[in-house]
Amino acid sequence: MSEIPAIPNRQIRLRDGRTLGYAEYGDPAGKPVFFFHGWPSSRLFIRSQASVTASFGVRLIACERPGFGLSDFKPERKLLDWPDDVIELADALAIGQFAVAGHSGGGPYAAACAFKIPSRLTAAAIISGFAPLDFPNATNNMMASNRLMFGLAKHLPWLHRILISLTMSGGPDKYFQRMTSSLPEVDRAVLASLGKGADDIAEAFRGGVSGPVWDQYVLVRPWGFRLEDISLDVFLWHGDKDVMVPLQMGQYLAKTIPKCHATFFSGEGHMLIFPRWAEVLSRLVA
Repeated sequence: MSEIPAIPNRQIRLRDGRTLGYAEYGDPAGKPVFFFHGWPSSRLFIRSQASVTASFGVRLIACERPGFGLSDFKPERKLLDWPDDVIELADALAIGQFAVAGHSGGGPYAAACAFKIPSRLTAAAIISGFAPLDFPNATNNMMASNRLMFGLAKHLPWLHRILISLTMSGGPDKYFQRMTSSLPEVDRAVLASLGKGADDIAEAFRGGVSGPVWDQYVLVRPWGFRLEDISLDVFLWHGDKDVMVPLQMGQYLAKTIPKCHATFFSGEGHMLIFPRWAEVLSRLVA
């Protein structure tokens, strides 16, 4: 099995004139899996797992949503617009069928693909992913900064944008330090073992705050479809120590998506995607 060096800076031009940025990791002749990053993040988030990805014979395409990294901003976009971008990218790469995987804030985008384009998908994975925020007690046990951000995004969007701009004014390194200080020890240990830093966050805000700001608006607004109407097999992983996307969100997804195959982990947090990446890939390529 061949492994190519990671190709982190690719772009295509979409039919509406926008640029979509993506990276490729793993085996170029492998089974295609499209990966959707969280918030704030970019195509660089999963690059540390390139060797693991190649070992499973997977060609991983990590694509950036509008306004993140190398992708142009799209005003007023909705959650269900994303599968159309994914299809354009897949067609440009001559990929017929593929799996999708979304981490954290990328989870709803994997769900949207599972709902809207099931005929193109082989499977979908949601890792530590958000659920709709309108079910009772959805944000219980969520870290205070996340709870504040989502509350402002829903009720005071003008103040939400100001707060994100102020938060990032100190630079991505300070943001990363503040974020990690709020995480449980299990998550901090995972990030330290990988040598993860602020470069991914810096890339997320390459084009300014508009993309990340709107991405949170998308999550707090109605998603435009019912989870109950997803017909595809969806694999889900969630840890009970997750304070960024609390456990009840994973439990809600698991009980609402009809063909959801959920695994919950005791003692693991939001960053379980890294130690569990091989498990995720094994399910997606089975």
